[in-house]
Order: sequence, then C-alpha cells, then structure tokens
Amino acid sequence: MPPLSLYIHFPWCIRKCPYCDFNSHAVKESIPEAEYIEALLRDLARDVEYFGLDRAVVSIFMGGGTPSLFSPPMLDRLLAGVRGLVSLAVDCEITLEANPGTFESGKFREFRALGINRLSIGIQSFQDRHLQTLGRVHSAAEAITAVEIAVAAGFENFNLDLMFGLPGQSEAEAFDDVRLATGLRPAHISFYQLTLEPNTYFHKFPPRLLDDEVIFAAQKRSQAWLAEHGYSQYEVSAYASTANQCRHNRNYWQFGDYLGIGAGAHGKISQALPSNIVRTAKPRNPEQYLREPWTVSRSRIELNQLPLEFAMNRLRLRDGFRLSEFEVATGLSGEALAAPLRNGLAEGLLELADGFYRCSARGWDFLDVLLEKFVPE
Repeated sequence: MPPLSLYIHFPWCIRKCPYCDFNSHAVKESIPEAEYIEALLRDLARDVEYFGLDRAVVSIFMGGGTPSLFSPPMLDRLLAGVRGLVSLAVDCEITLEANPGTFESGKFREFRALGINRLSIGIQSFQDRHLQTLGRVHSAAEAITAVEIAVAAGFENFNLDLMFGLPGQSEAEAFDDVRLATGLRPAHISFYQLTLEPNTYFHKFPPRLLDDEVIFAAQKRSQAWLAEHGYSQYEVSAYASTANQCRHNRNYWQFGDYLGIGAGAHGKISQALPSNIVRTAKPRNPEQYLREPWTVSRSRIELNQLPLEFAMNRLRLRDGFRLSEFEVATGLSGEALAAPLRNGLAEGLLELADGFYRCSARGWDFLDVLLEKFVPE
C-alpha cells in the first residue's frame, strides 16, 4: 500500500481573500474551537474504523483557512487525539499553515513544543500595495516579522508562499519579492501565478492583469534566481533543496494515500489495487460539519480513470515516474499508459531518460495539453 498522510482542514480565517477558492469562511464572532476539535477527532475515528487502517502516518498537514487562529491548547488536544487513533512515523512531518497577521512569539513557541515541526507562511507579496489588492490582513513589515518570530520559536523548516502575475505588478516587483524571500532563508518556497478561479470575487469582478509575456518574463527571471540560490523547482510551484522538499505534498503528487478530515476535506485511500481506490469528501459547510449526523461521500476511482489520475499528479513532479511506479501505485499494467506516453513523446511534450518519463521543457509549460492525452476515450 502507498504511504499514508493526514490532512486536517480548518475552515475559518480573518478575512476571505478575493482570489481564494478554498473552503474558507471569515470569522463572524468567535471560532468554536473545542467543538470543532472534537468533531475532527470523531471524523478521524470513523475513517480509521471504516478503512481498517494499520499504516503509520508519515505526514500531517493542517491547512485552511487559517489553522494558526486556533490556540495551542486546542491543537495540543487535537494532536494528542490523533496519536491515540493512528500511529505516527518517528520522523512524521507536521505542518501548520499560518498567516502573518496571526503571529505571536509565545504562541508559536508553544506550537513548536507540541511537535509541529514545519510552518507554511502565507506571505503572497512583500509589497503593501499588492497585499492590499489581494485583500491580505498583514503588511510587508508584518510578513518579515512573522518569519523572524518563526525562526526565534525554533522553526528551521518553513515555507513561504509567494504569488506572481498580480494586478499591476511589474517584472521587477515580482523579482524583488523572490529576492527578498530567499534572503530570509526559508527551507522551501511556493511560487505560483495568480489565477482567477470560479466562485471567487476576482472571477466575478476580474482585476486587470498584465500581458502574458510580462508575467512569463517575471516567472523565468525569478525561477533563475531561485535556482542560483539553491531552490530547485521539483514541482510546478514548489522550490527547495532535495532535503527540504515537502513530504506531505510529495505524497499527494506521488499518488500516495491520505485521510482528509474537517469541513470540506478530501481523502484518497487504497484498499485493493486496482479495483478499490476510494476518494472521500466531507461536508463543506462548517455548521453542517458540526451538526451531526452527516454522511461521508465515498466513491471508487474507475479503472479507466486511473491513468489520468496518476498522470495528473506524477507529471507535476520534475523527476516524473517509471512505468513500474505506475504499476505499483495503481495495480494496472504499464500498457495502460502506452498510447498517451507514445503521443506525448512524439509531440515533444514528454522525454524519456534513464527509464523515467518526465515533462520536457515544452511539456512543463503546456501541462494541460499533455494531460489531455491521458483522458479516457
């Protein structure tokens, strides 16, 4: 069976950002912390019982929303409950997402003492005017202070989220954000383009974006700087040295298994290959999630969908995959990939080296076109 991770969703944030399509909700009065933590543990207990899991969890990712809005005692209760329901690998990676507006020195020292060993900090930009456009609640100065607090609290392993292609953002401004970020010496950088996703304020009232040529130039210049400073692009939007790659997200991209608990959380569990790989989904509305009983959505991945599901994840990784890895992860024969791989190679979107199929430079820029070849007829 594949490695097993645990994703825990926290649906509340201070303010809903206009570009955000995640299941997040602005806090109106107060967060029902204790009630939500107990609901999470009941959710996990049901999944563990249903799937009969006996694999150790190799990573935990607390995402949102803004999980760092929760107090250390509540996260202590959560992690203690998790340890009582599943076994954790000795070197389990435990990540907490945090926004700069929620950083307090004492609070983050307590988070570190709980065993949380990785932070993902939502910076987005180090320029105040762009932060205001994005609806962020922090300033550029607070972003830098947040990193200083994280380091002082003992977090050596932390990620900084950055966005490019922002409304009115020049190539030089995008590059300055990346240059400043590397100067703060994070272990990992996520660098991704602003997209106008459906069901967001920006999709309904789209801001004026720069020409694609300007955005592409900013991306390439910034990527060159990242590479020069030890941040290798190992995934579409992820940059780190080999030792500092995010284990939790790599497990997603390698078609590993993961439990998903919390309002709107999704999971994927392999029970028998290839015929019983199950996707799960929990109710999105936090009030509904807290108001039991509710039904878990469970659906098996159809056999003819497995090649696409696998490719959508593995081809996001720079190192690609071997056919034997496809066979181990899905239980299907490598012959199921023969036609799309042949066509991808013929069109220069894929390359084959040392037994690994991976995106070519052209395929990396046109990944959607490449993935269309894996869609079942």
